[in-house]
Amino acid sequence: MAKQQTKRVHRRERKNIAHGQAHITASFNNTIINITDLDGNTIVWTSGGTVGFKGSRKSTPYAAQVAAEEAARQAGEHGVRKLDVIVSGSGGGRDTAVRTLQNMGMEVTFIKDVTPFPHNGCRPKKRRG
Repeated sequence: MAKQQTKRVHRRERKNIAHGQAHITASFNNTIINITDLDGNTIVWTSGGTVGFKGSRKSTPYAAQVAAEEAARQAGEHGVRKLDVIVSGSGGGRDTAVRTLQNMGMEVTFIKDVTPFPHNGCRPKKRRG
């Protein structure tokens, strides 16, 4: 007879962090929202895919809005009230995600855009069509 194994339950301990950073990566296929403490350690992350969207619907502004609502709710459980927002990428959900974080009661202290910009680096792909 085999031994009965007990299931391990992984519970995240509730951190009490008042000030954090929201790293928003908005690509053309998805929007990823990663809320960290000021040292860069991840507290909560969500994306268009983790909130239930699949395929091309992950890249919509509505998917970014739902992901930002979920991230703000989970971060609020950890005590986060103030956020520095760092935006990267040029996808459709970048503005919606920032606006939703503000509407969910988070105090946005500043918004920084760190989208990579080539100073005449690689040759771009040819135009489609």
